[in-house]
Amino acid sequence: MKHTIAVKPIDETTFEVTVNGRVTTTHIVTLSGDYYQKLTGGKHTPGELIKKSFEFLLEREPNTSILRSFGLPVIGRYFPEYERVMKLFK
Repeated sequence: MKHTIAVKPIDETTFEVTVNGRVTTTHIVTLSGDYYQKLTGGKHTPGELIKKSFEFLLEREPNTSILRSFGLPVIGRYFPEYERVMKLFK
């Protein structure tokens, strides 16, 4: 199933993510500047990192299983390979 992911900034560290698939879901995601730098080295926008993170999640679970509100580092607790995969995005 192909999903459409829309990322909308709420403020500097908070984003609203809408995933359109069979079911549409909305998520609130926080991202600190330090974690953003760690994963991207500043080479991509925070929105691009969040979109890539949701693509990563959607390869592993349906959008209805993704937490409705979370900080981006939480992904690594469920999927230990997350940071390594995101750093390849640098």
